[in-house]
Amino acid sequence: MSLQITRLSARYGRTVVLRDIDLEVVPGTVTALIGANGMGKSTLLRSVAGLHRAVTGSITLDGTELTGQPAHRTAGLGLGLVPEGRHLFPELTVQENLQMGLHGQGCSDAEGRTRIGEVIDQFPILGEFAGRPAGALSGGQQQMLAIGRALVRRPTILLLDEPSLGLAPLLVAQILETVRVMAQRGVGVLLAEQNAAAALRVADTGAVMENGRITRLSPARELLEDEDVSRHYLGGGAPAGGTAPAPRDLPEELRLGSL
Repeated sequence: MSLQITRLSARYGRTVVLRDIDLEVVPGTVTALIGANGMGKSTLLRSVAGLHRAVTGSITLDGTELTGQPAHRTAGLGLGLVPEGRHLFPELTVQENLQMGLHGQGCSDAEGRTRIGEVIDQFPILGEFAGRPAGALSGGQQQMLAIGRALVRRPTILLLDEPSLGLAPLLVAQILETVRVMAQRGVGVLLAEQNAAAALRVADTGAVMENGRITRLSPARELLEDEDVSRHYLGGGAPAGGTAPAPRDLPEELRLGSL
């Protein structure tokens, strides 16, 4: 049930921001989009999710055409989006934000409780703070809630837009650890991330974006070891304050539960 993007182009007004994008995302894998700001990473995710209209090309999920479909229809077919900035409901509780993720799913109350329970099993901190307003959570906890809200819909493919934005290096590593766990559980992840070094550590494949094009598509480990990629994208990839540790290097007590 892969996501297939074929010769996709998109514009803002007369400005072309995506040019002939070809990409496939397979369940159980992580594909990292890396590149400087303004290179088209977020626009690609928004186009796939149905929030920005593509000009040409095709987007399919398990052979079903998504191009031109409204966002709610795309979500109903198995595509989830965690947007940049999280877009939580700050005055609602953690539990209520998770319930909002079920909107339009047609779940029974029992099914809804089961799905929310699955998310809390994965991210226990959300269960501890279930009655707390989302706006009172830390940045890392809010990002976890945004991911959890998408996961209650049981997506086949999850689009993550800049999940490390505004987080300290240790929290970046913790958030990206959850990305690796999601892939291990069968979700395909398309990760747009300016912190290229951290993203490539958890990815299977890396796609370099420049001026709206994918200029290189390679195994993530190969990109990490490439001198040219390192010079242009990895040297400044970690946020100020230090280089984010690789998720697998974190001690157990600093993993998901400490967010």
